[in-house]
Amino acid sequence: MNGWLDTMPDALLNDSRGTVVFGIVRPCTHRLTDGLKTEWMAHLCGLCLALRSDHGQFARVVTNYDGLIVSVLTEAQTERTPASRRTAGPCPLRAMRTAPVARGEGARLAAAVSLVLASAKVRDHVADRDGVLARKPVAAAARRVAAGWDRAGARTGAELGFDTAVLLDAVDRQTGIEALAGPGTPLLTVTEPTETATAAAFAHTAVLAGRPENMAPLAEAGKLFGRLAHLLDAVEDREADAASGAWNPLTGTGTSLTQARRLADDALHGIRLALRDVRFVDDKLVHVLLAHELRTSVDRAFGTTTCSHQGYGAPQPPQHGNPYQGGGHGPNGSNNPYGGGNPGVPGGPGGPGWLPPQFGGEPPKPKRRGFLAGCAVFTGLFCTCQICCAKEYEGPWSRKKREGCCRDCDCPDCCDCCGCDC
Repeated sequence: MNGWLDTMPDALLNDSRGTVVFGIVRPCTHRLTDGLKTEWMAHLCGLCLALRSDHGQFARVVTNYDGLIVSVLTEAQTERTPASRRTAGPCPLRAMRTAPVARGEGARLAAAVSLVLASAKVRDHVADRDGVLARKPVAAAARRVAAGWDRAGARTGAELGFDTAVLLDAVDRQTGIEALAGPGTPLLTVTEPTETATAAAFAHTAVLAGRPENMAPLAEAGKLFGRLAHLLDAVEDREADAASGAWNPLTGTGTSLTQARRLADDALHGIRLALRDVRFVDDKLVHVLLAHELRTSVDRAFGTTTCSHQGYGAPQPPQHGNPYQGGGHGPNGSNNPYGGGNPGVPGGPGGPGWLPPQFGGEPPKPKRRGFLAGCAVFTGLFCTCQICCAKEYEGPWSRKKREGCCRDCDCPDCCDCCGCDC
């Protein structure tokens, strides 16, 4: 299962989707003005604290970038009041600084959605006997956690008038659709459950904001956002899924990267058109996240352009003497600068064209950590503020290079949001 149903809780288990806890809309904070950066962090921290307040400390592990969009959309449709913010105490992820954080029904809805989808994903991993979850005691504990999250998310959703059953139904249908899909199956058939889930969550923000006229355009924007999340997840995981033998929407349906990019660009355009029909009170942050940052996410996934501050996804300079490296692409047009990393294949260690590090080649990709080891590393990163403030750190599960989400930077080539009129 892929897309928003996957990216939000997946880091809880193995970080295999290329995010730490976060999702596809992970903006480089250097592109945000100081005011928008403060607002974005307010919603991220608001989601985290809503999870803690309603569901306990452990629930905070499902905090994610994509989930906070629900909170952003709710607030963007309402008049700002002093009650919509509160000052939170010092936190390790803010380098022990206080900060204004969002509160209210938007943050609680985001928390409920995150919990329910995380619960469904944990059960999915237990059913598949992934990693340590193949062990009965661990699987039993995971099932108890998932059941608790499911009840908690459903309870909060009911308090907000949102039926979380639509999310669980989407998760259940996804497995059956993937089992029946094959070459020639339309890719949009596979992405439909994700689209349905995100459409419901986006549309309910209009209910919370008292703007029923916004439900239809927000449902359309949510549907296309879910499609994008699923597509980008499939693109980023294509090589890893091929190596592990896991099912991937692109390879499973025979969809090319060119076709996937066309669908992604169409979804981007559709989201912009849908948002034009929404009556917002203040849409600055919504516009930055769902217009500009989504475009950056697509470019990053397809290996075209990226912010200069984010080393991952950036094109790599060609390595002289290695015919399988250049422009950040391995063989077969992949985005893996190591050429796939499989022994005996072109570009992989031991294969034709591969060079060892001492002769100018790239080191092999690091092996992913298991669930428990990743949890231990995540705890260390969390408590030492590296996730927030480090210029670069190693992802706890994937071991990919990351940058702190709110570190300072005096780089002269920081970019600002363009002055478009869309």
